[in-house]
Amino acid sequence: MKNIIEYFPDKLQNILFEKIKQDEDKLEEIRIRNQNYIILKFNSEEIIIKYKVNSGEIMNILQLICENSIYSYQKQISSGFITLQGGHRVGIVGSCVIENNKIININYINSFNFRIARQVIGCSNNLLKHILDIENNNIFNTLIISPPGFGKTTLVRDIARQVSNGIDIYKFNGITVGIVDERSEIASLYKGVPQNDVGMRTDVIENVSKAIGIKILVRSMAPRVIIADEVGILDDIDAINYALCSGCKGLFTAHGSSLKEIYKNPILKKLIDTHVFERLIFLDKSQRCKAKEIYKLNSENCYSFE
Repeated sequence: MKNIIEYFPDKLQNILFEKIKQDEDKLEEIRIRNQNYIILKFNSEEIIIKYKVNSGEIMNILQLICENSIYSYQKQISSGFITLQGGHRVGIVGSCVIENNKIININYINSFNFRIARQVIGCSNNLLKHILDIENNNIFNTLIISPPGFGKTTLVRDIARQVSNGIDIYKFNGITVGIVDERSEIASLYKGVPQNDVGMRTDVIENVSKAIGIKILVRSMAPRVIIADEVGILDDIDAINYALCSGCKGLFTAHGSSLKEIYKNPILKKLIDTHVFERLIFLDKSQRCKAKEIYKLNSENCYSFE
């Protein structure tokens, strides 16, 4: 936890340390809002620290997370987040500066959300038997689906690690993986180095759209598997089809809670109706990283419940 606390002014470091030290393993978020109380999230519990952060402290925090060079972090600030050493992420909001319909800066920053990164090594173990194509030493094209916050990103990170390194229990040899880390949440690069273990044969491109990143990986790095998080726009469909038609396999995630709900989303419906996905996995809303429903694409191009 030391590498998170050090991004706060001394006074706030002391306040936070006293509140966090007993349950630091459960800490998920530190919410900082200008002229408002600090809120800590521990799993499902919140603790409100009745200390109002002032504008000077907000600017001090920004300087610290930008290593005293705000200009060099301007692109990340414009994207609404900064990745810290250790893979932790700081969400940033304020007054957006728009130019040519793009955010080029965020002024008068008023809120930070420090999201604590934790890998869950082995969390995909129970799903691997459904995803691995052992006969061809590859994976099945898979879409993992759940509402936000139920472990999709954590799962694909662990699957990437295992597929990349190899899995002895299945006699699965490690293969080359390419990750499009659009919002730096899967590998969490910090100065070019993944802060999460995504495997020895994995290449990562970040801060780029899936439509661009997938094509770059296919053309430049020859991955056997492409992984990306939260597909959901038309450009994503074209990029996924490009990758899969280029001989790659794909592992992607999307927001939703049931097959019926997915079919109400015209973009995801279009993607699923192409039958490029051989597995659809819906996560259990009552338990993170656990599957509730798994559908297989059968020989008749229909999805059957497993």
